[in-house]
Amino acid sequence: MMAQATYRLQLRAEFGFEDAAAIVPYLYGLGISHTYLSPILQAAPGSTHGYDVVDHSRLSEPMGGRPAFERLSARLAEHRMGAIADVVPNHVAVPTPARLNKALWSVLRDGPGSPYAEWFDVDWGSGNQPLLMAVLGQRLGKVLADGELSVDGDVLRYYEHEYPLRPGTEGLPIAELVTEQWYRLAHWRVADEELNYRRFFDVDTLAAVRVETQEVFEATHALLFELLQAGKLNGFRIDHPDGLADPRGYLRRLAERTGGAWVVVEKILEGDEELPHDWPCAGTTGYDALLRVGGLFVDPAGAAPLAALHSELTGQPADFGPLVVEAKREIVKHGQYAEVHRLVELLARICQDDVRLRDHTRRAFHEVVAELLVHFDIYRAYVVPGEQPAPTAVRALERAAGRAREHLDEDRQETLDVVLDLLLGRETGTASRIDEHARHELIVRFQQTCGPVMAKGVEDTAFYRWFRLSSLNEVGGDPEHFGVTPEEFHAFSAQLNRRWPRTMTTLSTHDTKRSEDVRARLGVLSEQPAAWAEAVREWRRLSEDHRSPLLDGSTEYLFWQTLFGTWGDGPIAEDRMQAYLLKAIREAKRHTTWTETDEEYEQAVAAFVTAVLADTAVLEAVRRFVGKQTEFVRAATLGQKLVQLTMPGVPDVYQGTELVDLSLVDPDNRRAVDYSDRGERLRRLDEGARPDDLSDEKLLVTARALRLRRQYPEAFAGGYTPLPTSNGHAVAFARGDAVITIATRLPAALHRLGGWGDSTVVLPSGEWKNVLTGRGVGSGAARIQELLEDLPVALLVRS
Repeated sequence: MMAQATYRLQLRAEFGFEDAAAIVPYLYGLGISHTYLSPILQAAPGSTHGYDVVDHSRLSEPMGGRPAFERLSARLAEHRMGAIADVVPNHVAVPTPARLNKALWSVLRDGPGSPYAEWFDVDWGSGNQPLLMAVLGQRLGKVLADGELSVDGDVLRYYEHEYPLRPGTEGLPIAELVTEQWYRLAHWRVADEELNYRRFFDVDTLAAVRVETQEVFEATHALLFELLQAGKLNGFRIDHPDGLADPRGYLRRLAERTGGAWVVVEKILEGDEELPHDWPCAGTTGYDALLRVGGLFVDPAGAAPLAALHSELTGQPADFGPLVVEAKREIVKHGQYAEVHRLVELLARICQDDVRLRDHTRRAFHEVVAELLVHFDIYRAYVVPGEQPAPTAVRALERAAGRAREHLDEDRQETLDVVLDLLLGRETGTASRIDEHARHELIVRFQQTCGPVMAKGVEDTAFYRWFRLSSLNEVGGDPEHFGVTPEEFHAFSAQLNRRWPRTMTTLSTHDTKRSEDVRARLGVLSEQPAAWAEAVREWRRLSEDHRSPLLDGSTEYLFWQTLFGTWGDGPIAEDRMQAYLLKAIREAKRHTTWTETDEEYEQAVAAFVTAVLADTAVLEAVRRFVGKQTEFVRAATLGQKLVQLTMPGVPDVYQGTELVDLSLVDPDNRRAVDYSDRGERLRRLDEGARPDDLSDEKLLVTARALRLRRQYPEAFAGGYTPLPTSNGHAVAFARGDAVITIATRLPAALHRLGGWGDSTVVLPSGEWKNVLTGRGVGSGAARIQELLEDLPVALLVRS
């Protein structure tokens, strides 16, 4: 069953398989072909997302377990629909208590002798160094002195934590017993410097697994393969493939075991980077499409004036690049120190065994590796040990080396050359003394470290420090890529249609920093930077008495953009704004962090939010500005939705976003969705009622577009043809020979120019019908004003 359109559901205890089954008729009516389920395997207790799997052999019990899943599958089958599952191959949870993860419990008890020892990516060291468990609230000596550890049979307890005792050590005095285990209990701060197992980014409670091992691959995927073979799953979304030792090899095994099922990968592409052509998958999860679709509705002319305003209000530099380097350098120095240390030790081992390379020091290696990671500008180079590296991989590493060279002393240049050669698998040193295993491990581990440095440095730090236009600070986005022309969008879409026609497209995900509709609202500001600047200055003047001297300009400016971006019938609820800003300032790591909180600064921010949201004069000023943007926001909201739903690829609708959804970063975007309201709205629209509001209009656009995909699969599997327009404020394209999309872009700028006037779009021969309004139109040069009289978008089907 081929996916035509997916609908992402965030499953959890409060919305499980039974709840998903209940909305299947609604999803079918919406035009969805497949539910796209968040991870469905048994996760750690209290998990709200499912990416912390503890048992691959069971479906999630809090979500209803196997019986409820079977009922969901039956309901989908009744409606000729299918299901896609989110798969987490890179890591498992280190749960509390640890016994919930059978494989991990075995390794903690038996160390390298455990039958599961090869599951985990652990550096046991030459002397069987114990596995670091950095869970203690204070240093071990103080924990022992305070009597916080206790023994209960064959279990060692630390508050809610439980660990197995190594056989034969039960009767030892507590201090001796602790040192005789295959794990080392340590203060939580030790992890970033001495952790000896690979983890997901900097999350100690998510331990990486070696899915490149056939045994691990089969054991962690057996249930998923069973469900796929039974027709109860129809494809997979692969979480974080860049964390794997061999992403291509994993996807090849997956394709072989599934018979070529539809698989998309969570891959972030930077700039002009393309998905490797030798990956056997349908494409990405859609961040590349999100960047281009959203960019259509951002005016490049706003870049300079918004940059000037940003610098005026925040004191931040006009360029984003230096902040990226600064943030990545911090991540390399702190959050990824243990990973960098492991790379340095590998380099030292390789070179110590080779007399020609022996004089390169650990300090030199550390400096070189740090600079390479800081200046590596994509998530991974895909060098495969033993294979000739692809030209794209060579260019990426040499580009990073060129930039790193500028920051290294002269006596480190030769060390850089050696490291670069080793990372590219080139011959270096004495061939007879090659430690092939260590060299292969170095290549893989360096690539596995590049991704976390990029993600934590850019997305989770720099994106929270620099807000020229915060809607551009998005996963897979680029704050300096200010706007996308129709020509650029058409070129991107045509390439997708040629190379990755079954890729996923999206506008919102569980990981996006802001929902599609928040970004659409903010994008409108790019068209009127002067009016925005005047509004912000007024709001700042009115709120002057609320502003603590501690509050910095960046945090305040983020607040104003967020207030505007989330304004619906009124301001966002205070608790949601407070939670968002607290997360934002901790991620920024300027004044406070998750591990080093500055309560005084956090309280100053919270007090400002409370005061502003209670100030009627400020809110009235914001309301006046918001009211002037209504039609512009409407065009951007509907325009980007229609474009995404009809461009090449398989569109995904994130839960609830068929209506206007003004959500922020998780957990805000995981809030419950009111499906009874959505079902009632869709029923009224299907009975011929006129839309009451923008949410109704968005639902109408979504349902009509997705139903067309179901009705005309050949058209959407066919060609992509840009249609000529006489006005750059319209973007238009045809799918196959049966469907045409037309959308308004940059509506505020269009308004200043006096509207459409006599602007036209050239329609292919034949008679066409606008399925959004029911009106017919002929071929040739059609007046855009007439096509978009009722809505700022049109969706035409051949009559």
